[in-house]
Amino acid sequence: MNKIESVAVLGAGLAGLSCARHLQQQGLEVRLFDKSRGPAGRMSTRRGDDWQCDHGAQYFTARNPDFRAEVARWEALGVAARWQPRLEVFAGADLHTPDETLERFVGTPRMTAPARSLALTLDLRAQHTVDRVVAGPAGWRLGTLEQGELPETFDAVVLAVPAPQAVPLLAPVHPQFAGVAALARMRPSWALMLRYDAPLDLHFDAAFVNHGPLRWVARDSHKPGRGPRETWLLHATPEWSAEHLEAPAEAVAEALLGAFAKLGAETPPAAWSAHRWRFADTEPALDRVCCWDDERRIGLCGDWLNGGKVEGAWLSGRALARRIGAAATVGSELP
Repeated sequence: MNKIESVAVLGAGLAGLSCARHLQQQGLEVRLFDKSRGPAGRMSTRRGDDWQCDHGAQYFTARNPDFRAEVARWEALGVAARWQPRLEVFAGADLHTPDETLERFVGTPRMTAPARSLALTLDLRAQHTVDRVVAGPAGWRLGTLEQGELPETFDAVVLAVPAPQAVPLLAPVHPQFAGVAALARMRPSWALMLRYDAPLDLHFDAAFVNHGPLRWVARDSHKPGRGPRETWLLHATPEWSAEHLEAPAEAVAEALLGAFAKLGAETPPAAWSAHRWRFADTEPALDRVCCWDDERRIGLCGDWLNGGKVEGAWLSGRALARRIGAAATVGSELP
């Protein structure tokens, strides 16, 4: 078997970026593909003429010392900072008691910043929706909706995409890994981004909500590095989101604004935008860290394999890169 020299990574969320960067650091040729216009995945920010709002991941923690060191590097680069909001819990405080000593971090000046920093040295092919992976005698080939079959051949391929998107790609080429991905139950979430002409007079900057359609609200403009426009983010519960997955945005906004008003935000926003995350999180996340097949040279990484958080995504991508790097050094000695 030929030595691994080139790797295709599908998905430019944090797991894919982490895997690609660590593969690159090991001297491998890496090409990164994503269906979106840029990197970040669910570490996303919506932007307008005079506003921005993180509508995916709201913050991240760094309990693992290696990831904490990576976050320190991001802080030094100015793409991440600590966020210390006034936290509240509405109903069922016994279900969630905020840890005031917990370090919470956000990207600066927006949540996409760490991902964009990681992508700077990578060969990223944006707006490439990979709809098939094909194993051949010369290696892996990719097909895309936009470009058809790509001319490149890769020695290995990594799927760093949400589990439901991985299943149809894997089924024809690796049924076992398709079965692993099928075990992950990813849940949806409606996100509502609100803009106000003046700050809301509320005693909290973020809150966990344990009743009604909401599960999280946050004053996004309170995060470090943000602009002056008052913005809030509302996340609906996965159960409510699943029940209203195909509802029109106007009906979603009416319900979530009504719930927000019950928390004290009675002033209507000047404007709002809605986003439907079909694959927001995994509950419970699988405890696999990553998956790698030495013989077929195909692997999986993602937060859904490792705890379901930003930190888990980074660690999953790094773990897979290390396994591929170890296989690459073995070369023809692979089983």
